[in-house]
Amino acid sequence: MRLSVIVSTYDKPRFLERVLWGYAVQTDRDFELVVADDGSGPETAELIRRLRAESGMDLVHVWHEDRGFRKTEILNRAIVASRGDYLLFTDGDCIPRRDVVEVHRALARPGRYLAGGYLKLPAGVSERITVEDVTSGRVSELRWLWAQGWRPGRRALRLVRSPRLAALFDRITPTAAHFHGNNASTWREAILRVNGFEGKMGYGGLDRALGYRLENAGVLGMQIRHRAVALHLHHDRPYRRPEVVSANRAILDAVTRERLVRAEQGIAELDPDPTLRVLR
Repeated sequence: MRLSVIVSTYDKPRFLERVLWGYAVQTDRDFELVVADDGSGPETAELIRRLRAESGMDLVHVWHEDRGFRKTEILNRAIVASRGDYLLFTDGDCIPRRDVVEVHRALARPGRYLAGGYLKLPAGVSERITVEDVTSGRVSELRWLWAQGWRPGRRALRLVRSPRLAALFDRITPTAAHFHGNNASTWREAILRVNGFEGKMGYGGLDRALGYRLENAGVLGMQIRHRAVALHLHHDRPYRRPEVVSANRAILDAVTRERLVRAEQGIAELDPDPTLRVLR
């Protein structure tokens, strides 16, 4: 199984550097990593060039010019540019635990998508994390996070190190599996069947809409939030607009009510873009 990791980003090179190093030190390194870049500046491009040389990763940079929030479009273009038959989606603010790729690959099943988990870190802890914290693996150790001042409460169970306990927690959790774009995976064929992400959607629920359409197509979710864990770095969301969230909610309602499968403005509707750059 050839696997591609697709990482979305927009002008957060410091966070992206830590995320990319998180994938550079995975226990399973047999994958390509595709950065879906929604118009970041030259600092991000230089970071990706440097990381390609320093890490030895198969690193692809898919970029289009900044014309506002177009995350769904750049994700669809990254899907087209990717070469894997299995796709793992994440964001440029989510540092993976070192076994995330290994777990997603091991648990991949026909007709399923996998819903990994994440832990939101507070601002102070997020800013203090260094590249060395990531490459050493301590960034996902509960003792180290506790020493940084983080108090996760019962969410600490998501960092359990025992595979058997993690699998048990995933079986008994009351939380349903949902497709969250910061830690979810499925087959390329399934993504193409539902026509990728819905281009009409702005911020707020665009990944969940993809998950609902996958379910309508018979691709059901499998909960792995305790087995595949990412650490979500804190940041503001100035692009969150109530009217966009409301419009997205209407699309989500239509997808569930009408059992829609294909995105109306998805991969098949992508027009040629003279600004598009795919650098390998």
